[in-house]
Amino acid sequence: MSHSLRNQLTAALRSPLTPIWLVIFLLPFGRSSELGTLLCMLGAVMLFVRDRRALAAHPGARLLLWLWAAYFGAAFLSAPGAVDPARSWNSVAAYVRFAPFGVYVCFAVRREARFNALCRATGVVVALWALDAWVQVLTGYSLGGPAEAQRISGIFGAGNLKLGPVLGSLSPFVLWLARRRLGRTGLIAAMIFLLVPVLLAGSRAAWITYGVVLLAFFWVEARTPLRFAGWIAAACVVVALVAGVAWKTSARFEARMQRTLSALHDTRHAVNYAASGRLDIWRVSAKMIAAQPLLGVGVRDFRDAYPRYAPANDHFVTAEACGVGEGACHPHQIVLEVLSNTGAVGLALWLAAVALALRAWRRVGPVARRRAFPATVALAVTVFPLNTHLAFYSAWWGLLFWWLLALWCAALYADVADDAAVKLPRVRLRDAAHGA
Repeated sequence: MSHSLRNQLTAALRSPLTPIWLVIFLLPFGRSSELGTLLCMLGAVMLFVRDRRALAAHPGARLLLWLWAAYFGAAFLSAPGAVDPARSWNSVAAYVRFAPFGVYVCFAVRREARFNALCRATGVVVALWALDAWVQVLTGYSLGGPAEAQRISGIFGAGNLKLGPVLGSLSPFVLWLARRRLGRTGLIAAMIFLLVPVLLAGSRAAWITYGVVLLAFFWVEARTPLRFAGWIAAACVVVALVAGVAWKTSARFEARMQRTLSALHDTRHAVNYAASGRLDIWRVSAKMIAAQPLLGVGVRDFRDAYPRYAPANDHFVTAEACGVGEGACHPHQIVLEVLSNTGAVGLALWLAAVALALRAWRRVGPVARRRAFPATVALAVTVFPLNTHLAFYSAWWGLLFWWLLALWCAALYADVADDAAVKLPRVRLRDAAHGA
């Protein structure tokens, strides 16, 4: 290894951005992404040991803590009356880590150059995942192994079908990077480059997520309603061509489309089949909400409560794949998840957090909003309510959600001058080992 390359690698490992980037880099490998969380938590502890008044120097960190209080408070209040109190309390204890993690992100990304560097690094990682997915489309294999029978799985592997949702949520960083480096031509090429893996990953939720991302970038590029309509029309033509080719060449995509189009038969069974049983889950969710309207059945207790409210022949109760006698893992919809798990009180706290976040976004001004654009789009499409979702109170998707939320809070206030910034301690893997 050359001396210059060794120096660059050493500088990268010592960067305060490295623990944050590790969370994304290790996402395909399950709970190993928590290594980055641990490093960030240690960094936050070291920061406040050095300066107990550091929080006063960063409005983004204070905003994040208010948003965390709503998320944590909803879970905390639901735990005493939960179906399985031990499980809920364990989950509540795990959510504590998001506060120091988010504070570290805000201080680490306190300058625009650092925010841009982290966005570039994230864009590169997600682009490599998409490239690996392309290889799987063409050969049947990727770094994650062979493709799943019904859809491509990419680096996440056939046993962890999260490629589509993750590509959809993190695609703004790839598109932002392509636009900055290669202009409008690069942006269009990146849109098409991501389109194929998102479609063939087979997640209808990811299709909607990516569609909303494209609309956001179309609007920024067009800036007038007429041009915006032109971008949409051109995109519809491209999507139709790509989907048509995929339909003829990919048995996986054809099967997914046939299932989706079965909803046009206009019968309850057909719509439920097209929605992969979501109607059954949502019906049971409504019963839970009606039975426990104030504080819900307890955070992360949806699966345990499901058999109590589901009919005896419910697919998710009787299916071997789900575990006979258990039930669906979560409601697959953010509003229903909050209501069923944490009740009306939890939803009120979430809505208060949304209002606070929107007020902060409006007050920071146009310069900060432009700076935060990729993080804003990624966060907005991840929580877009007119869609189905993974569980926001789960360990894995919850971490990705908080990574985006912390980065967004940091981006809004990433304009601290170097001489006014609180010096952030360096956190290394060796430090984490000693701390653990």
